[in-house]
Amino acid sequence: MADARAQEIAAALDLRALPADFYANPYPVYAALREAEPVRRMPDGSFFLTRHADLVAVYRDAQAFSSDKKVEFEPKYGAASALFEHHTTSLVFNDPPLHTRVRKLIMGALTRRAIADMEPGLLTLVDGLLDAMEARGSGDLVEDFASAIPVEIIGNLLGVPHADRAPLRGWSLAILGALEPRLTPEQEALGNHSVREFTAYLRDLVADRRRHPGDPEHDVLTRLIGSEGRGEQLSETELLQNCVFILNAGHETTTNLIGNALVALQEQPAALAGLLSGIKGLAHDAQGLEALLAPAVDEFLRFESSNQLSNRRALVDANIGGVDMPAGSLLTLCIGAANRDPAQFAQPDELDLARRDNRHLAFGFGIHQCAGLSLARLEGRIAIGRFLQRFPGYRLTASPTRGGRARFRGFLKAPFSII
Repeated sequence: MADARAQEIAAALDLRALPADFYANPYPVYAALREAEPVRRMPDGSFFLTRHADLVAVYRDAQAFSSDKKVEFEPKYGAASALFEHHTTSLVFNDPPLHTRVRKLIMGALTRRAIADMEPGLLTLVDGLLDAMEARGSGDLVEDFASAIPVEIIGNLLGVPHADRAPLRGWSLAILGALEPRLTPEQEALGNHSVREFTAYLRDLVADRRRHPGDPEHDVLTRLIGSEGRGEQLSETELLQNCVFILNAGHETTTNLIGNALVALQEQPAALAGLLSGIKGLAHDAQGLEALLAPAVDEFLRFESSNQLSNRRALVDANIGGVDMPAGSLLTLCIGAANRDPAQFAQPDELDLARRDNRHLAFGFGIHQCAGLSLARLEGRIAIGRFLQRFPGYRLTASPTRGGRARFRGFLKAPFSII
């Protein structure tokens, strides 16, 4: 995107009316905003933040900036809607004490040991997907690979039977798609329908798990249900909606991480060549491979953040970046812009897979930092590393199809061939 076009879009930026070329490449627009007006007053009266330091300041102060979305989402969805009930009950859009209770329960099943125990099954899953694509000689980076991995991992965490997992991706895309700044009637209807279908399915699953509990050290659903006996009881609505959230959050971000990474490497041949060289030299050194891939995964997360936008509401009069904000102000935190802020990252528009001290905000920051970040990193390392070991000569066979969303950045399709 040319500088003049980026400045034109930035000057008239309205998240409810974004042009097609913004979705293709928003980063020049973010750079123009960061340079000219890093704390922008938007047409609807909200504020749009693009500097890394400003986002960190907001994330740090959970007392002044609320994650609760009831005020924001009631006019958007309607207080009686399934989408309103879901998005105002889930972990990510709540403040303590609900946030604290639910996060503690989830983290108890995502310990370092529990995540390490997932690795053998993850390796088997990834190798099976690679085997199937190798047999065909081609595949789709998203449909056949990136999206299949987190659905299985989160399905395992919740103990969803394999035969029941087919609708999960569709439900997730519809529910999260309804978070976009501009919501069409069709998106709204599909989102509400998906929440109702998903929670109806979960009611039966919860009833079965109460009769037949799993291992609470590994089964998040059993752990959430078991909280009832420890004085941390979740209501039925809290239980169901946070199970929906766990699937959606774990699915969307990891799918985008893997898909974005493998597409970015096709667009950055020097980075691909360097990574392939390192992987080849460490083929029989598991620790060395992890040391090589760990910073690479974090750089993919910085370079093309799966989640581009976050939101807060000011509970008190505040000043961020020299701009006064009255209590009640709505803030959009642009993670995609902050992760390319030259004040924080040297040469931010370059994909540097050996980048160190990479303090990106792809997982958020503060009390709402992603509970599953260690699991997402593990999935990313194994999926990307095993794929490149097996298919070092892979090539895209058509232009990948973007998801067409401002909040979540990823692809719907990315067909490739094995060379």
